[in-house]
Amino acid sequence: MAQAKSQFGYRRHPDQDRSGQSPAEHAVVVVGAGPVGLSLAIDLAQRGQRVVLLDDADRIGEGSRAICFSKRSLEYWDRLGVGDRMVDKGVVWSVGRIFHGESQLYQFNLLPENGHKRPAFINLQQYYAEAYLVDRIDDLPEIDLRWRNKVTALEQRNGSVALTIETPEGAYRVLAQYVVACDGARSSLRQMVGAEFAGQVFEDQFLIADVKMTAEFPTERWFWFDPPFHAGRSALLHRQPDDVWRIDLQLNRYADPVVEKKPENVRPRIARMLGHDKFAFEWISLYKFQCRRMDRFIHGRVVFAGDSAHQVSPFGARGANSGLEDAENLSWKLDRVLRGRSPASLLESYHLERSMAADENIRESTRSTDFMAPNSHQEARLRKAVLSLAKETEFGKRMVNGGRLSVPCSYDSPLSSLDADTWHGGPSPGCSMLDAPVTTPAGEQIYLTDAFRKGGTDFTLLSFSNGAAIDAPDGVKGIRIGGKGGFADPSGLVAKRYGAEPGAAYLLRPDGYVAARFRHPARAAIAAALVRAEGLY
Repeated sequence: MAQAKSQFGYRRHPDQDRSGQSPAEHAVVVVGAGPVGLSLAIDLAQRGQRVVLLDDADRIGEGSRAICFSKRSLEYWDRLGVGDRMVDKGVVWSVGRIFHGESQLYQFNLLPENGHKRPAFINLQQYYAEAYLVDRIDDLPEIDLRWRNKVTALEQRNGSVALTIETPEGAYRVLAQYVVACDGARSSLRQMVGAEFAGQVFEDQFLIADVKMTAEFPTERWFWFDPPFHAGRSALLHRQPDDVWRIDLQLNRYADPVVEKKPENVRPRIARMLGHDKFAFEWISLYKFQCRRMDRFIHGRVVFAGDSAHQVSPFGARGANSGLEDAENLSWKLDRVLRGRSPASLLESYHLERSMAADENIRESTRSTDFMAPNSHQEARLRKAVLSLAKETEFGKRMVNGGRLSVPCSYDSPLSSLDADTWHGGPSPGCSMLDAPVTTPAGEQIYLTDAFRKGGTDFTLLSFSNGAAIDAPDGVKGIRIGGKGGFADPSGLVAKRYGAEPGAAYLLRPDGYVAARFRHPARAAIAAALVRAEGLY
């Protein structure tokens, strides 16, 4: 296979040699070394926290699995020191096409404007993403990554969690102030805390085939309804690095998964699609759409993130990207709680915000599934009518649903301060910051997300100069646009995208979300917004 496969040896840890002594105590134990657990551990380590990261395997997973990573995820990975490597290897794309039969219904561009550091999406096999994150961990002594360490029991105590961990040399125990479960859709920790995983499992099945071939298809997302090569069903084609192509084919809900996964049965389907059989299989799998989530993402001192907390269908790239947003949201809050800078109740905002995002992703994913795989004659008639309208009308095109692609969630959050002024544009409190090109005082051409990243890991005041410096509260870093010693806005895109005039300011959270904004900022108003955003309200 063309996979950057890495296998890691098991190593005995001194924690295992405490026979007859109290178990070792740690601030944070993260369970699961997938993209979410790896990213969370790196984020916490960069904030100065020591992290134990456990995984029951000893290798990076096989198969592409998640392949579409969003602009927001790339900006997060920039802050973790791996963004360039992901983009350099990944296949950049922003254009998608929707077909009905042999005819194109329409095409879309997810990032039509210039002036962003990162593209709308890259396609990159998950094993590459994991390998780059593991390499980054090698540079961070704060992270203790232990392979072939499987959590087999969990006991909540006052002020800590006791974990029993099985290894090739037997079991041992540790104590943690907090445990973060990033152990996937079949989470054993979710079962250990007795949590429900409620929602809907759709019966229609989809075949995934990653095939290696040389092809002249453009670097775009192509989705078909009722294609001539797969009548009555849907199909998806995506390009990945190394001349590998992801193909998804909808199957009959009664299809036998064992039979359908056999290469000799998959090959004729792919050959009909491509018009040739000059390809080799990299990976074959089957899946059903699942739209489920936990009722609560926090159980005592055990916090759930990624697929262990919620699942959605892969169409729309909402699974891995949503999990990375979980990590980004949780890391700064957990860091503040561990340092005593915010109360433990701040973590409740993680559950509130990310369960809100999970509900949004499940809602969009369910709508996509109902459109792609109608469950009733009424849904089938609606889809037929919409596809017919889309050939002739713009509103019909907007109703076609081949998987609404991942975008950052907007939070109705207790950490946000309501606008006291009227704004005409710009991200409102609870929304993600926007990128734009800027010029440093030294003349270097960078992006606003670079300036945000380089300023540290705490709150940031983004201000637009009117000649007088804004007096920010202690501990809040500043990015000033305009004025002497400030960043220049040569394209005018910063002011445009933030709907800002001279004198305005935005208070940005450590995860890049807007906590508050001010037309005429005063120190007292900024300080009050900061107190709320820190969970001290």
